[in-house]
Amino acid sequence: MNDQLYWRIAWVFRELVWGGDLIGEENLPERGPGVFVANHLGALGPIAVTASLPVRLYPWIHADMLDPQRAPDYLRQDFVEPQLRISPPLSYPIAWVISKLHVPFLRSLGCIPVYQTPYAMQETFRISLERLKASQFLLIFPEDAKRATDPRTRMSPFKKGFARLGELYFEQVQQSLSFYPVAVHPPSLTVRLGHPIRYNPLNNPFQEQLRITTYLEETIVEMYLQAEAGRIPPLPLSSQ
Repeated sequence: MNDQLYWRIAWVFRELVWGGDLIGEENLPERGPGVFVANHLGALGPIAVTASLPVRLYPWIHADMLDPQRAPDYLRQDFVEPQLRISPPLSYPIAWVISKLHVPFLRSLGCIPVYQTPYAMQETFRISLERLKASQFLLIFPEDAKRATDPRTRMSPFKKGFARLGELYFEQVQQSLSFYPVAVHPPSLTVRLGHPIRYNPLNNPFQEQLRITTYLEETIVEMYLQAEAGRIPPLPLSSQ
């Protein structure tokens, strides 16, 4: 998809679907690369972030969503039945129809497939690093869907594998990558952008993944709860 069409879609999301505000615009980077990390909230999180952030994003997405053969069943289990509340057998043909539009749309959007095995994930990282080396921005929703959801925030704990991008990027270009926390809060129609955290090559790589993931998760939870309380104080957390 060319950039002009991307911005048209972002405009549609902003004006006709989301219509919310961006808080923390001063934390936007002047240039890439960078990784934006957000809470998911089903289909609403990606729509709200795309509508709110004035940067071209390349989202990570489950590889099955980009596979014409696997997408119908994935959509049925992840979207049609739980979110549209359509039960079998009707959910099967509806998921199939949606997939016929959904798969080519996501492919044209430049979505990056996220595979579920360590070996296959090498391809995810390869594509991601090419985007980052081209000074582009990634969008990642790292919640672990297999773990329980916090009733306060509707968030699941984060997986930390995505944070390895910092290590891999530094190995290739000798520069530290920045990760930006983003909190989507539907009741207030706000997307909140926090202070970034930068990869520190002096730390142990495993501990650095944990540090980055913990900071992002805790900051997103804090921003969400701030929005829930109707407060907009200065964001106190900063990268170390």
